[in-house]
Amino acid sequence: MVDQTFDPLPATPLTVLLRWLGLAVAAVVAGVGAGLGFWQHLPALNVIFYTAAIFALLLWVWSTFLVRWIAEAAPRAAPSRAPVSARAAARGFVVRRAGLLGGLLVIILGFIILSLTVTGFFSLLNFLTALVLAAAVILIAVVSQVFVDNRSAFIGLMVLAALFAVAALHVNGFLSGANIKSMLVFASFLGLASVGQTLVSLLGGLDLAIPFIIGSSNVGLLYLIGLGIPSPIAVIIILLIGGAIGFANGVLSYRLQGQALIVTLGVGFAVSGCTQILTSIGSAFAGNVFGQVPNWLKNLAAMNGTTFGLNVPPVIFIWLAVAIVLIFGMKNSVYGRYVYALGGNRTSAQRISISEARYWIGTFTVSGCVSALTGSLLLGWSGGGFIGVGDPYLFMTLAAVVIGGTSLLGGHGGYGFTVIGVLVLQVLTSFLIGIGLKYEWQQFIYGLLILPMVALYARSPHIRTQI
Repeated sequence: MVDQTFDPLPATPLTVLLRWLGLAVAAVVAGVGAGLGFWQHLPALNVIFYTAAIFALLLWVWSTFLVRWIAEAAPRAAPSRAPVSARAAARGFVVRRAGLLGGLLVIILGFIILSLTVTGFFSLLNFLTALVLAAAVILIAVVSQVFVDNRSAFIGLMVLAALFAVAALHVNGFLSGANIKSMLVFASFLGLASVGQTLVSLLGGLDLAIPFIIGSSNVGLLYLIGLGIPSPIAVIIILLIGGAIGFANGVLSYRLQGQALIVTLGVGFAVSGCTQILTSIGSAFAGNVFGQVPNWLKNLAAMNGTTFGLNVPPVIFIWLAVAIVLIFGMKNSVYGRYVYALGGNRTSAQRISISEARYWIGTFTVSGCVSALTGSLLLGWSGGGFIGVGDPYLFMTLAAVVIGGTSLLGGHGGYGFTVIGVLVLQVLTSFLIGIGLKYEWQQFIYGLLILPMVALYARSPHIRTQI
């Protein structure tokens, strides 16, 4: 038998129409790009090269993916029925792919509106940016259909690649070694802070005490060092205290049968206030502690830190080690399988004698301990104790989990997904800072990113079965 998998589509009126339409779209887009290039007085050789590349790429993507996808998505007529017209097939495609068409329409309208309202926005660079975003939307819609179990990871990786490409186009030095190292350092802090949030989310809970534990650990560690306690012992004490706070969160949220986010938020405020009261005794600076940070702790997290002679801060390798352990451990250990079982169906897990209390409390304990570790490492980066150092992580840890695709309802996702979410947020942050966007606009962009990601993930069968 001859394998028909990769045979060309039959020359139906719909496919012929689509191929001619693709040729016209590629020609128009390439022509607009060429016009922009000559209008901006770019070198003619560069304009010709980019025009040919855009035309060839668009034509290839259209012919390879879209024509086959649209034709296969069109309703098939039964042998005894009248054939479906191209118009009816097109109408059916529009109904089925309203999300994709809506995303492309938003990009096109956004480009047109910004070009008409913002002086200097209509340029070849911004035109290429719009093409990159449109290509990402199309690839996500087309190729993600192949991935069922790991669709969230694929979508996250595509968003990450698109953001990286856009940032590289717009920000000078974005691909430099110094900037890559800077992004990885900040991603390491966020990645470690998101460990607990991911584990708790897999059980269907939320831990809003994470930023408060980070800030309290940051201040408390330097305070203990200032009292004369050897720094390694002070770090161990802080980690134990962080674990104890997480243990208390787990016990209270389980025993009181209250919403974990309310319980952890209350505990977080109490811990933060208590830390400021204790560390401000004899000091006029509440919430701030000044002192000498040990050199070994500075080396762990500072930008100029080294690892065995390499000009790479050890915090990056610490995060890498934690990520590897969690990604493989959660899938291949009894603890990981039981966490997924409890998050997926708590009643069924209890019937096979899985202790919900043990895993719930244990997960919150791990969250508190890792949050304390994050606060300690941030002390090595900043060189001073500040109670508000963890404030950004209240939103960012939740955003990393959501953007990565881990279900807040529990039972689906994992730390590997969160790593993708962390990298997406860090690349986006570096890009927004690089183009000079103010903080409030950065928050606005984060919100716009989260909404469509949640909409995409909500269509996953893993999520729909839990709603």
